[in-house]
Amino acid sequence: MAISRSDLVSALAEKADTTKTTADDVLSALADVLIDAVSKGEKVAIPGILSVERVSRAARTGRNPATGETIDIPAGFGVKVSAGSKLKAAAK
Repeated sequence: MAISRSDLVSALAEKADTTKTTADDVLSALADVLIDAVSKGEKVAIPGILSVERVSRAARTGRNPATGETIDIPAGFGVKVSAGSKLKAAAK
């Protein structure tokens, strides 16, 4: 089950002993920083937790599963998110 944004904001506010409004503002700012950095091709790392980076995808040939038709998929970018050591340990 996923944690909703409002549940995450509530948990952050409680852990940081602050208001939900402040926690929501910080969460929004974090999202903005991640989006700006990834769009510029920069890697963002939160040591022990996660890292986020933009990766290049080469052009390739694909297949339409409904028709079997071959299609050309252009080169582009994707996002790679890697779990840090503390997050991996928590998942065990």
